[in-house]
Amino acid sequence: MSGYNAVLARNTENAPTGIGPYSQSVAFSHYNNLSAQLPIDPASGALVAGGAKEQAEQCFKNIKTIVESIAHVMEDVVRVTIFLKDIADIDVVNSVYAAYFPDYVPVLTTVAVAALPMNALVQVEALISNGEGTIPQAPQAGDLVKTVRNTENAPVSTLSAQTVAFSHYNNLSAQLPIDPKTGKLVAGGVKEQAVQCLKNIKAILEGIDVPFDDIVKVTIFVKNLSDIEHVNEVYTTFFPDSAIARTVAYFPARTTVAVSALPMDALVQVEAVVSHGDGTPPQIVEDRHGIVIKANNTAHAPL
Repeated sequence: MSGYNAVLARNTENAPTGIGPYSQSVAFSHYNNLSAQLPIDPASGALVAGGAKEQAEQCFKNIKTIVESIAHVMEDVVRVTIFLKDIADIDVVNSVYAAYFPDYVPVLTTVAVAALPMNALVQVEALISNGEGTIPQAPQAGDLVKTVRNTENAPVSTLSAQTVAFSHYNNLSAQLPIDPKTGKLVAGGVKEQAVQCLKNIKAILEGIDVPFDDIVKVTIFVKNLSDIEHVNEVYTTFFPDSAIARTVAYFPARTTVAVSALPMDALVQVEAVVSHGDGTPPQIVEDRHGIVIKANNTAHAPL
């Protein structure tokens, strides 16, 4: 079985050991998941001195150390998620983030939360294209490439790509309710904002010729949890999208999180992961008879 993919957990002494029972990185197939990094100095095991800027710098130092310890580079990062204790720190943290991605930018999600472990001001999570495979730990044959794409029909940012694809998944930056024509939040309340978030996602997918029903996972961040019913009302006007999806009542997997604040003081933000659909190379439509979305439910877990 040595020629098959296997779960591979790795740790390095040059980055902080976990403050709980977890590994620094766990790879499987073509993706490597990193535990979210706190601004911990690996030498002392304590938070670094200073404010949000110094803490963000340490978070990214820790990520870079882990990435390099498994023979990767920061350009292999596909997705970054930044958790802030105070949304007012977003600009200073973004300046640190930008320094680590001077050319290529991954997809990005930023939210503010009520509290972080060790009372930190910043925490950063990353997803990496595994690149080297898991078994037998030899370099890929060169047939997989990271594909970054943007469309003018959705909001454009210098800090993040709209979509980064690798292997059979396509990761989208979390979409705020921004009108791409004005660059500003749309007028109205949470329903209007939820519509714009999902419109932006749909525009991105249309830009890469991928159907809306190829979304496999959605994460909804809301400022007020009481707004979720309004968001759900909008959500069900977008899903299912196609006749085939309606026939099987397809909905993607979903996570809903109440946050303390969102960028631009938005009320809602939506993140999506898509089945890649168009392959990486040779950039042609994948054989849908060989790779298909399969949704499952069990009566033994909450519906």
